[in-house]
Amino acid sequence: MMYFVVVGAETMAVRVVVGAQWGDEGKGKLVDILSKDVDIVARYQGGANAGHTIEIGNDKYILHLIPSGIFHEHVVSVIGNGIVIDPVALLEEIRLLEHAGVSLKGRLKISHNAHLIMPYHKLLDALYESGHSPIGTTGRGIGPAYYDKAARTGIRIVDLLDHGMLEDRIRRNIAEKNRILSKIYDVEQLDVERIIEDYQRFDSLIDEYVTDTSSYLNDAIRDGKHVLCEGAQGALLDIDHGTYPYVTSSSPVSGGATIGLGIPPTSIDSVIGVMKAYTTRVGLGPFPTELNDDVGEFLLTRGTEYGSTTGRKRRCGWFDAVAMRYSVMLNGIASCCMTKLDVLSGLNEVKICVAYEYDGKQTRRFQTNLRTLERLTPVYESFPGWDEDISRAVSYDALPTTAKNYVAAVQEAIGAHVAAVSVGPERTQILYPEGSPLW
Repeated sequence: MMYFVVVGAETMAVRVVVGAQWGDEGKGKLVDILSKDVDIVARYQGGANAGHTIEIGNDKYILHLIPSGIFHEHVVSVIGNGIVIDPVALLEEIRLLEHAGVSLKGRLKISHNAHLIMPYHKLLDALYESGHSPIGTTGRGIGPAYYDKAARTGIRIVDLLDHGMLEDRIRRNIAEKNRILSKIYDVEQLDVERIIEDYQRFDSLIDEYVTDTSSYLNDAIRDGKHVLCEGAQGALLDIDHGTYPYVTSSSPVSGGATIGLGIPPTSIDSVIGVMKAYTTRVGLGPFPTELNDDVGEFLLTRGTEYGSTTGRKRRCGWFDAVAMRYSVMLNGIASCCMTKLDVLSGLNEVKICVAYEYDGKQTRRFQTNLRTLERLTPVYESFPGWDEDISRAVSYDALPTTAKNYVAAVQEAIGAHVAAVSVGPERTQILYPEGSPLW
């Protein structure tokens, strides 16, 4: 049974789960576990570039848009206004869940203010990535969709309701994109008539799910419902606070939940960070603790570190406590879930980066300047490893002392409580250092 931290006489109603590193931390599993004791799970940013993996028994599901709580029959899943929605990906997920016997009727709500990813967004994303300065995106059209949103030329779910206005906006947008495609990239022009037809059909397929999710969430919070806000990617990929320009196009930090869902910051009671027992990054960008050696290969292989969305190899390295402290500060993280501790089994020595050295001086502050990050040298503290297979541990006390010492060292280094430790992909493979899952 899950419990809520008590503040005064009231239980916590709204919590945010954030990825505290460069994404791929295992947020999907934690959200799935926590969803057992909440009423609503709401996703607040990103798009189908995210991939949250949930393993239930012998079945494995990867969700890109629909919140991970959908597998609990009592939970309502909300796709907030901060999401950019790919119609193809959304319909594929709906079919996947229906095929798995998951009922969505009355349990999936999509914001009428969410923006749509159009075919030209995906095409432009691929063309940008094939140029001289790639960022390492998933190629799902996320960045170009957010670009149009900021440029006030985007198309929202609500625009689907007025077919005349929808057709006019699509024609204007495609006329502009076709000029770019033909004059700069020498690419065949888009078929405007087919795109108009496809999106009008999409409207009829999702109409039953579309609503004013901001009003729905605020009414639910006022009525005392328990809401779990789910972010995608990771805090170090935040558009404002990450390693720019190697970042995502939205705000995965906890503050993004208020904008991406239309709820006030005063409604959020706590923030839970999810972090791996080591560090990974997919795509390009600085990575101070990256290991291009046998240990890095060990983590890649043992951790099955391949992107759930793209299948790309993830770069692997030691745990970076400097970066994690920065994330704790940005997000207001009080407690964390450490995932994949079992992957470290078999290493004679495990390390934690506790500081950076730069031009002969040490610093414990994370740097977002690329040139500085590229010149940093990690300062490590070493700890004895363990050989035991901890994936079958049924309690935290059953872990080897060396593994528990490592968790304690991470907790001290990041300045936030490690409230849960995951030792495998399944729901049951999660342990609680305090003996009960207090958040």
